[in-house]
Amino acid sequence: MFAIIQAAGWPIWFIIFSSVAALTIIIERSLTLRKSQVLPAGLLARVVQDYRANGVSAEKLSQLSASSPLGRVLAAGLKNVKSSREIMKESIEEVGSAVAHDLERYLSMLGTLAAVTPLLGLFGTVIGMIEIFGAQTPASGTNPAALAHGISVALYNTAFGIMVAVPALMFYRFFRSLVDGYIVEMEQQAVKLVEVVHGERNN
Repeated sequence: MFAIIQAAGWPIWFIIFSSVAALTIIIERSLTLRKSQVLPAGLLARVVQDYRANGVSAEKLSQLSASSPLGRVLAAGLKNVKSSREIMKESIEEVGSAVAHDLERYLSMLGTLAAVTPLLGLFGTVIGMIEIFGAQTPASGTNPAALAHGISVALYNTAFGIMVAVPALMFYRFFRSLVDGYIVEMEQQAVKLVEVVHGERNN
């Protein structure tokens, strides 16, 4: 592997750094965006049951807010449970925007890496071509060793750039779709909470 890196030349290190950054983001988001962490099963039902039995307290709101992103959204609604429906919905929307921003954290960076790494591969290709043409002089003619090295720099960088970009783009699309689905589901559960609190539905 190290021999391949050496053959690819110094431009390959930009792609390697990009691949490490992309892999770190993918692992972090995979752990953070698990459904059990974002949308715990049955949380809304437990919140409604506890509200009907015990009402609202600052301690319970704090625990609910710290439990999960969905908990933060529901806690924002319960904090304004004595206010009108409109005020309750506004508070949920404000916190929901912050929660959505947190769920989308690092995704723009992952998308940028997916777009940039092929360009870094192209950059390595250009460097390889420069080495190829630079090795050819009228006095010495074509240097086969320099020609082979320049071609390897060009091809390895192009290949590595594509190898990093494809999975990065796939995970970026996957995480974006996942976050969009979570946001829609949180909005639906928040609406249910508002309707239950204001007596518009039983469950």
